[in-house]
Amino acid sequence: MGRSSSLKVAVIGAGASGLAAARELQREDHQVVVFEKLDRLGGMWVYDPRVESDELGIDPTREIAHGSLYFSLRTNLPRQIMGFTDYPFDVKERGDSRHFPGHEEVLRFLGDFAGDFGISGLIRFESEVIRVEQVDSGWVVEARSCGSESSVEEAYDAVVVCTGHHTQPRVAHVPGIQKWRGQQVHSHNYRQPEPYRNQVVVMIGNGPSAYDISREVATAAKEVHLSSRKPGVTFSKFDNYPNMWQHSEIAEVYEDGRVAFQDGSSVYADTIFHCTGYKYTFPFLKTNGVVSVEDGQVGPLYKHVFPPKLAPSLSFVGIVARTLPFPLSELQSRWIAQVLSGKILLPPEEEMLADVEEHYRHMKENGIPKHHTHVLNDCGFEYMDWLAAQVDLPSIDEQAKVIYRKLIMFLASQNDGFKDEFDPETYCGRTKQDVVESNCPKKST
Repeated sequence: MGRSSSLKVAVIGAGASGLAAARELQREDHQVVVFEKLDRLGGMWVYDPRVESDELGIDPTREIAHGSLYFSLRTNLPRQIMGFTDYPFDVKERGDSRHFPGHEEVLRFLGDFAGDFGISGLIRFESEVIRVEQVDSGWVVEARSCGSESSVEEAYDAVVVCTGHHTQPRVAHVPGIQKWRGQQVHSHNYRQPEPYRNQVVVMIGNGPSAYDISREVATAAKEVHLSSRKPGVTFSKFDNYPNMWQHSEIAEVYEDGRVAFQDGSSVYADTIFHCTGYKYTFPFLKTNGVVSVEDGQVGPLYKHVFPPKLAPSLSFVGIVARTLPFPLSELQSRWIAQVLSGKILLPPEEEMLADVEEHYRHMKENGIPKHHTHVLNDCGFEYMDWLAAQVDLPSIDEQAKVIYRKLIMFLASQNDGFKDEFDPETYCGRTKQDVVESNCPKKST
């Protein structure tokens, strides 16, 4: 694709990544159309009280509930490091002023962002993309309106995929589960704790969802038993919760409802909860195998964005996990927009493929599993700084890095109540060295 002052670009999804992409593409004078299958913007930040008929989320014929939010969900990151580079996530009048606000506040922030930058008018709501396929030098996007069986095809010069990765559940392998007669649920279909009142619940997972949901379910359930495959986990009781226990990985489950753990303990459970994350899925994307998804690896993708063989006309925003999602999406989007406008040139296809292979080789040598292909060390700050350099922006603010690293230290020493007790303002204006020194033992005098 040669230099062009204005390309017709389709953005798939109007969540945070799609909104960021639309703004950056518009800034480069591209003609942007954003496809969104919901009736409002916000993507994963739109709360949907419905749950799926298959609460485990594996039946392909089920009606899919797009949202994965539970009613009480608050952000895992403080608002001080969630904003865009030129649009901070400030406290608004009559808004949620907490450092870790609820999901309603995030949705409001994204709505304000879209309104202030004129993005809302670019979005086609209730328009589900069912096919994206390369034709000659461009792309065909086929979409249908909600409730309609007919579809419309349109031609585009480029497509940016911003559909997120919190819709298709990933389920744990549990020996004996085929004969187990209890209920199974994935966190995707959790909304409130009341359905689990007086139950014995086993919850698989060790991430933010397992942390939040286990403690909330414990307010209604008879017992909650957390199961983790993390090395070194042993059977123990939580100090602050009279009805919560920690176990190692599940060894086997039985027809009579018993759940046995590798640490030798066992319980009789009513429900097994899978807080085990999600799969990447792009059912609309037809690339004849050029882009594939296998065990959490989307690839090959140069710098987690461009498939070398289809670059730059096809790109992805928001694939990287465990990072600062809004700043990351903004940087990726600006890079894409400037590549499409010809301001930035990508390396040749062979060099991009070699870079991807080098990333895979590094993972293998360091024992990093395939499903962590898009999980970067230290919140991906080095990667985001690289992106910033490509588009002539400063590196990620040092203060944001300090706040994130201090949060990780805080979590390592104290879990319960961290969203109310951690104060990011304490670390404003501090350097990385300040944080390191503050956690070193003091020398006696």
